Amino acid sequence: MRSHEKWVQGILFILATTAVLTVLAITFFIFSEGLPIMVDRGVTGFIGSTRWEPLSGSFGILGMIIGTIQITLGAIALGVPVGLACAVYLAEIADRRLEKILRPGIELLAGIPSVVYGFFGLSVVVPFLREHFPGNGFSILAGSIILAIMILPTVVNISENSIRSVPGDYRSASLALGASHWQTILRVILPAARSGIAASVILGMGRAIGETMAVIMVTGNVTKVAGSIFDPARTLTGNIAIEMGYAAGEHREALFATGVILFLIIMVLNFSTTRFSRKAGDVK
Repeated sequence: MRSHEKWVQGILFILATTAVLTVLAITFFIFSEGLPIMVDRGVTGFIGSTRWEPLSGSFGILGMIIGTIQITLGAIALGVPVGLACAVYLAEIADRRLEKILRPGIELLAGIPSVVYGFFGLSVVVPFLREHFPGNGFSILAGSIILAIMILPTVVNISENSIRSVPGDYRSASLALGASHWQTILRVILPAARSGIAASVILGMGRAIGETMAVIMVTGNVTKVAGSIFDPARTLTGNIAIEMGYAAGEHREALFATGVILFLIIMVLNFSTTRFSRKAGDVK
C-alpha cells in the first residue's frame, strides 16, 4: 500500500472517530446534567406528573410528553397520506417533464427555515383556525398542520426511493396476470416497499419531535394536558427552548432531564429507522 493511501486512511479514521466521540461527549454531558434531579425526585415523579411549576420546585413533564405525542401523531396523520400519495405519483405516474417541476418544489420545502414555517402558521393557519374552529387558534392542530408540511420532503423522498427500488419484474408479473396499473400499485408495489415507507414515517416522526421554533410559534405553549386538538399545548423541545435562557439550579437540571427523555425517544426512533431501512425492498 502506498504511503499517501495510508495517510488518507488515517485521516478518515480520525474523522470517523471524532464524529463518534462527539456523540458520546454530547450524550455524557446531557445525562450527567439531567440524571441527578431525576434520581433525586424519582423518575416516575418526573415523568408521571403534569405539574410544571419551577418557581415552587415542581418539575413534572407528563403534560409536555403528551403534548409532543399529540402534535407528532397529528402531523403524521396529516402529512403521511399526502407524502405517500405524492411519492406514488412521482414514482409511478408522473412523466419526466412534470417530475422535473414537482421535485424541486418538494425539495424546496426541506430548505425553508423553520422560523418561516412559524411565520406562515402565525399569519395563515392560526387566524384560519381562530375564525372557523373553537379556541384562539394556537393549538395542537395548528402545530400538527405546520409539522405535516415540514415532514413532507422526508416522507416523499424516502418513500419514492423505496417504491422505485421494487424490482420491475414484480410490476411486469402483476400486469401479465391481468391486474390494472392501480391494482399493481396497491397490491404489489406498496406492500413490497412497505419497509422503506415505514422508515420514512419514523424519520418523519423524528423530525416532528425534534422541531422547536415553528412549534413554539403556533401551539400556545401551555404546560397543561390539552383536552382537544383545538387547545394549546407545549412540547418537550419547546419547553427547553423557552425556559433555558433564564433557568438556574434545579430548574436548569430539570430542563436537561427533559433533554434526556427527548434523547431517549429520538434514539428509539433512530434504531427503528435503521431496522426498517435494512428491510427496504423485501417482500414477505
